[in-house]
Amino acid sequence: MSPQLVFILTLALRMAITAAFVVSASVITERSGPVIGALVATLPISAGPSYVFLGLDHDAAFVAEGALASLPINAVTVFLGLAYVLLAQRRSALVSWAGAAAVWIVLALAVQTVHWSLAGGLLANAVAFAVCVPTLRRFRHVKMPLVTRRWYDIPLRALLVATLVATVVTLSGWVGPKISGIIALFPVVFSSMMLILHPRIGGPPTAAVIANSAGGLMGLGIAIAVLHVAALRFGSAVGLSLALMTCVSWNLGLWWNGRRKLVR
Repeated sequence: MSPQLVFILTLALRMAITAAFVVSASVITERSGPVIGALVATLPISAGPSYVFLGLDHDAAFVAEGALASLPINAVTVFLGLAYVLLAQRRSALVSWAGAAAVWIVLALAVQTVHWSLAGGLLANAVAFAVCVPTLRRFRHVKMPLVTRRWYDIPLRALLVATLVATVVTLSGWVGPKISGIIALFPVVFSSMMLILHPRIGGPPTAAVIANSAGGLMGLGIAIAVLHVAALRFGSAVGLSLALMTCVSWNLGLWWNGRRKLVR
């Protein structure tokens, strides 16, 4: 086969694998309520596959630098969540998502003009959580209505995340690790939930899922930092594995702590 055909087939396979991850996580979210849904949504089901494919195409230094660029973007995503939660109480799905996406784009553009260190990225996350979490807390407890799935839901979710993966993989060789790291953390899972759940179950229940995601995003930020450090010291495969273990362990800890509080 020609190199072009090999690239197209490989890209299609990567898009399909990643889309399957995101669609599965979204279905679990719909059936499990805002708390469990938020923990699933903040697992690296979108950024993770993107980074795996970057690791296959580039060396460990590229992955580590991309992770360093992703770290402050995680803080930007916290502000996206806050913007959506506030807008979704009274506005439509499209207006709420567009407003939140505009906040994300503006802050992401501002962030990429700074040369970030690991300490600076962690500090940006600490500031974002300190500012946003107190406001998000009062929007977390909303009962999740019964969701009736429509025929286009799964194709739309698959298309959103597949487009992200295609963009990251295709552009990574041209734009370099910094922009690749920013694109990889675009909140495609949150966007999917906002655009699909909001019109059917309303703004406040959808906002509750996003509001509950703050704890999971803390773990994602730590995992990104782990990826940066471990990829440089031990290689991409070890770095990605440790980052995944960090995310899963953190979210399981949040789930266990929530269960313990309910028992009390």
